[in-house]
Amino acid sequence: MVDAMASGSEPGSPPRPVLPSGPGDPPVPGRRLSLPPPAPPQARRRSLGAHSARSLLLTVLGEYVLPGGEPVWTAGLIAVMAELGVGEKAARQALGRTAAEGWIVSRRDGRHARWRLTDSGRRLLADGASRIYSFGRERRDWDGRWVVLLVSGPHGGRELRRQLGTRLTWAGFGELLSGAWVCPDARREPEAAAILAELGLASTSMSFLASFGAIGSQSDIIGLAWDLPAVEARYKEFIDSFAALEPATHGETLVAQTLLVHEWRSFPFIDPQLPHDLLPPGWLGTQAAALFRARHDRWQPGAHRHFLQLCTS
Repeated sequence: MVDAMASGSEPGSPPRPVLPSGPGDPPVPGRRLSLPPPAPPQARRRSLGAHSARSLLLTVLGEYVLPGGEPVWTAGLIAVMAELGVGEKAARQALGRTAAEGWIVSRRDGRHARWRLTDSGRRLLADGASRIYSFGRERRDWDGRWVVLLVSGPHGGRELRRQLGTRLTWAGFGELLSGAWVCPDARREPEAAAILAELGLASTSMSFLASFGAIGSQSDIIGLAWDLPAVEARYKEFIDSFAALEPATHGETLVAQTLLVHEWRSFPFIDPQLPHDLLPPGWLGTQAAALFRARHDRWQPGAHRHFLQLCTS
């Protein structure tokens, strides 16, 4: 479910929720909005490169395959990806890349093949799903303490620095200065210690639990470590995209649900989930989290029914 966890890369911008209608879709009760027409197929396929197709596939696997645990036919997955605007060639390439990374494996049945999650793929998606679906549900009371990490090096080059940055960001840390990372949640120190140990950096790093002193202001820390205006702009875009969206068929519901999750899964990488004391007034992340939960709960039954229909017919 979390593409950057699988590849170490930053999550890409997902497609905007333009919902194509599928033939024979049963109607879903509710108001039908005037939705923008889908882009021509060739333009949509050009806009979804191999990385984006693989990223969407991980969302599909986490949302629909992980809960049931049953293997899925290749044709079914390609049909689902087609409804999301991904061409057959890009979908097959995404399956191949995901299999090469060890997250899924195929088993042939005559001329056809079915895909199932590997043990490592299941762990990856389950860990990501736990973080994504719980993200934004609560903001704890803050005790005023910061975790401060000082990481020397790393001397493993750009790839190691990228992995360190991606994983500490996922854990809620922000880089205050080069090699100095901060997080206003003391409970994240063991997670940071595990990350540093796995990357071979524990022996050249150190941590502190500290309170802010009398010099400067904590808003300066926030401004240096995170770009909250940019995060809030993303939340506004999320709200604008999904607040008024009313899919009218099960096919549209599958597309809406998948893109809802696909967009939401990027927020743990950019929103450090700061305590209320450190957030600006009227923080849109709270509204966006409530919207995600409401839409996900509403669209889940129809989306899952349509997924099963595509993958079993």
